Amino acid sequence: MVRGLSGACAAVMLMLGAVAAHASPSVYTTAPDEPRAVTVKGAGDGRADDSAAIQQAIDRAAAKGGGGIVFLPAGTYRISRTLFLWPGVRIFGIGAQRPVILLGKNTPGFQKGVAHMLMFTGAKRQTDKDTPPAAFPPAGSVPFDKSIADANPGTFYSALGNIDFRILDGNPAATAIRFHSAQHSFVSHVDFDLGTALAGLYHVANEAEDLHFKGGRYGILAEKPSPAWGFALVDSTFEGQRDAAIREHEAGLTMVNVAFKNVPVGIEIDRGYGDWLWGQDLRFENVSKAGVVISNEKNVYTQVGFQNVVASGTPTFARFRESGRTVAGKGASYKVTSFTHGLTLPGVGRMGEYKTDAKIEAIGALPAPAAPAIRALPPVSDWVSVRTLGAKGDDKTDDTAALQTAIDSHRVVYLPAGFYRVSDTLKLRPDTVLVGLHPSLTQIVLPDGTPAYQGVGAPKALVESASGGDAIVAGLGLDTQGANPRATALLWKAGATSMVNDVKFQGGHGTDRFDGTRIVPYNNNATGDPDAARRWAGQYASLWVTEGGGGTFANVWSPSTFGHPGIYVSDTETPGRIIQASVEHHVRSEFALNRVANWELLAPQTEGEAGESGDAVALEIRNSRNILVANFHGYRVTRTRKAAPAAVTVYNSQDIRFRNVHVNGESGLGTCDENGCATFLRLTKFPFENSIRDVTHGLDVREREFAVLDIPAKPDAVEPSTFQGAKITQLADGFHSAGGGAVDAQGRLYFIDRFFQRIWRWSDAGKLEMVRDATLDPVNLTVDKSGDLLVLSSYGRNGTVYSVKPDAPDSQISVLPATPVRSGPTTVLPVNWWNNGEFKDQINPKTYEYTTLAEMFVRDMGKGKLHEYVSPDGSVALPAYRTFAQGPADHRGLRFSDALDTYGFIQGRPGERVFVTNGSENRTYSGVVGAGGAITDLKVFAERGGEGVAVDGQGRVYVANGQIFVYAPDGKEIGRIDVPERPLQLVFGGEDKRTLYVLSHHGLYAVTPGRGR
Repeated sequence: MVRGLSGACAAVMLMLGAVAAHASPSVYTTAPDEPRAVTVKGAGDGRADDSAAIQQAIDRAAAKGGGGIVFLPAGTYRISRTLFLWPGVRIFGIGAQRPVILLGKNTPGFQKGVAHMLMFTGAKRQTDKDTPPAAFPPAGSVPFDKSIADANPGTFYSALGNIDFRILDGNPAATAIRFHSAQHSFVSHVDFDLGTALAGLYHVANEAEDLHFKGGRYGILAEKPSPAWGFALVDSTFEGQRDAAIREHEAGLTMVNVAFKNVPVGIEIDRGYGDWLWGQDLRFENVSKAGVVISNEKNVYTQVGFQNVVASGTPTFARFRESGRTVAGKGASYKVTSFTHGLTLPGVGRMGEYKTDAKIEAIGALPAPAAPAIRALPPVSDWVSVRTLGAKGDDKTDDTAALQTAIDSHRVVYLPAGFYRVSDTLKLRPDTVLVGLHPSLTQIVLPDGTPAYQGVGAPKALVESASGGDAIVAGLGLDTQGANPRATALLWKAGATSMVNDVKFQGGHGTDRFDGTRIVPYNNNATGDPDAARRWAGQYASLWVTEGGGGTFANVWSPSTFGHPGIYVSDTETPGRIIQASVEHHVRSEFALNRVANWELLAPQTEGEAGESGDAVALEIRNSRNILVANFHGYRVTRTRKAAPAAVTVYNSQDIRFRNVHVNGESGLGTCDENGCATFLRLTKFPFENSIRDVTHGLDVREREFAVLDIPAKPDAVEPSTFQGAKITQLADGFHSAGGGAVDAQGRLYFIDRFFQRIWRWSDAGKLEMVRDATLDPVNLTVDKSGDLLVLSSYGRNGTVYSVKPDAPDSQISVLPATPVRSGPTTVLPVNWWNNGEFKDQINPKTYEYTTLAEMFVRDMGKGKLHEYVSPDGSVALPAYRTFAQGPADHRGLRFSDALDTYGFIQGRPGERVFVTNGSENRTYSGVVGAGGAITDLKVFAERGGEGVAVDGQGRVYVANGQIFVYAPDGKEIGRIDVPERPLQLVFGGEDKRTLYVLSHHGLYAVTPGRGR
């Protein structure tokens, strides 16, 4: 008998597994005063099946519109099937002890494959009216439910906190939480007692903190997040996992204050994959095989960095999967001051090389564990609800006075769900804690046209902290609307120990109304707000840290198109740290720093939207020093149709340390249409042209994926091209978006300026000539043996292919139908490809191995198409690639296909070996052309891929990837040709076919290659 329990209770506790002695304390010891919350009415005795009770509470919360809040009281809740956490629903454990969700021994359905106790989902059940069917519903629901959609780019605000999970024996396929989401989600304050189960978290999203994993095959098992954003893990521990504490790939994993103990491997990156992996303030104890296992060691997407790591009983800090080489620790206990691996740039304006650098020293013993990076909130017993002090939160009443009175008279102020309208600045005390539980349901709102915020003047805050102090703002939405030009949502002057956590700056995407409906942020052509009085970039910064402000800023979402910028830090040397911030949809800059020192930006993610962000930079750094930027993701949406010079601009700054940089413009899509369900990696041809521009010194960083770059006060001189004798001549410029080039039998170059919908020709004789100027949405072209152009247009559901004779009357055009594939014609192929399985789980449920990107590429490239578009003379054929449509079938719609997405076409005869690039791996392949555009016998040719590839008469291969890299026929790199602009497409032409035409977005160049090294 367990002492202190009756015989019956003791027997039950022994059957269920006693509460772990190390169980973490409850965060919400009593229920917050939250009228909107739905409380679970389950038994909570560990014996009754509480699955239905918990699901019913979640369903009720979701039914209110815009998401909801669920309270799970203390108790042990046994479940027998998967729980679905709908978008926008947050569930919190309440009570002196954390509630536990329990999976009993041998629960049916949790023995094979992957089976989830709780799933973050992408939508309510797909039987809902006007909801499309689920593309690739996750296989892990028990029982399987094909109507459940996975999380998608529109899944916002979902969260779980202060609930423990326990999995008893006999459930080897079980995972506690399938944590997929898009924005502003978290899992926090959870103990995972996993026993023999598969994992605690399967898939990851945004941010997690205070998680503690005990046992299991893995603590975390993760693929790429949805929709390819990063994941930050903070203040967490792993102990006793059988294979690895964390096994993942492409998770964008950022770790702060994480400990690993008594495991064979700390972090394992899967075979055939890389990751943007950053960890600081980590601790490894008794890690027998390796602290980290690194795969794809010579690939740009493998970027690994650590800072301030201590270890004991960990003889091998890093192990490289393919080569088998290792980086050993030093002594029984040691400190890793820094470790980096990946493409390392020797300076601004220079291309990179793969390097591993480790600074490791022996220490006598491990120091004491660090204090949490994210502060705990005060106990709920200290929270004072503003409703008890007269605030209404009804989206009608002016609550300014009531809220300010609450702040003035109480340290910890709680805002229940509601929209609290204000007309003046809310001023915090130095120690104020302003807290809510849901940033979409709980908003402080400044109505449009508020008099105090009009006209020209200094910034006026919606909420303003006192100077210095340790204030906290958490769990709230702040909305300055769109017609308040002097507004800044949060003016932060608090000190180094202050905190802003789980705050959304409303406005623009993801903004819900009081009734839960979502605001459409655009007029009918996405060029402005539906209300013309609401001006994009017409306000001060949404979050402005200034005048000595600092602290920790975690899980922040700042997408208000009205703010400029989304996050601004200025005039401070107080240490500050941003941990996972999504800053999106701004007009001129997303992040900006000016006169700042001693800050860290960890997992900053930006997203430039097509309508508003065509000229925006992701991060602007001015007059600053001692700045760390780690796991930076600068993304431009696939709708983008305008070039932009650089993701990051730097002015008069020094000691700026970039660790792991990911600048891209592609995103996966999982969809079902009349052609069936599929995943497809859409891309724009307009990611940032360069990752970084040092404006002061006039230098660009062309590498868009790299692990290491330090920017000093004075950069070193840039090295010249290494391919000797190459002569570069600019032939023409002033284009908006040049591409889709091809040459005819005379060596004349044809290409398209997509924005102006013009087809151009260049020749030595005629120079630059306009061939066609018709509004037909041309994207790519090729030339048949008769010298006619076969043009692919983006117009229509599946695009349109037409033929024109270059010198015929402008009225001549022949629209070509898709016909069954036949043998004979030369095949027209995209030169660059993107292939990725996002939004469809790639795990093999029998082996727990993942299909690699290389395997996907070989598999998909080997499939020929059933139909093709044949030129009128029958000499060339363009396979009819599947087209993914978004929007109407006219010019307003978006179309994506392998043929539309490529920078240009190549031609290959059946049986001929051609060169193509795979952007998902950044590799160049050779392969044999087959029927219907199939390419087989694929072989890796070079570890650089890119936008274009061409072959000269000597068999030398030229790859456009920031600069032009030249390879001998055997794949050995023999030189580099530097060009004034980023090269996008390479085509050999001219009268002797020895001139390398280089297309950039804005210019046309000719390169006479020379002899090389």
